[in-house]
Amino acid sequence: MTADEMREIVLSFPGVEEGMSYGSPAFKVNGKFFTRLRRDDQSMVLTGISFDEREMLMEAEPATFHITAHYKDYPAVLARIDSLHPGSFRNFLDRRWREIAPKKWVKEFDAAKV
Repeated sequence: MTADEMREIVLSFPGVEEGMSYGSPAFKVNGKFFTRLRRDDQSMVLTGISFDEREMLMEAEPATFHITAHYKDYPAVLARIDSLHPGSFRNFLDRRWREIAPKKWVKEFDAAKV
């Protein structure tokens, strides 16, 4: 996945606000952290990932999923965009978006899919 594809997927969710964090693209929904790109290793920060799920992901796809010492105590995983499947990325974001978006937005989003 390219940086442009990543951005297009992130911005496809309602209410996403784009900004900068640590000198790289960052995204919020409803004023809450959604995801961001780490320029250090071209990885997306994916939050709302349980520690068990993170371990499974890193074991199954070590070329894609990893963490740094900074994230070891957070329910998050890092995913290298060059090897992250766009559909998987969208699924991780959908789950996070549903956690932080207002219920009204979620209902409208789901209704528009039907």
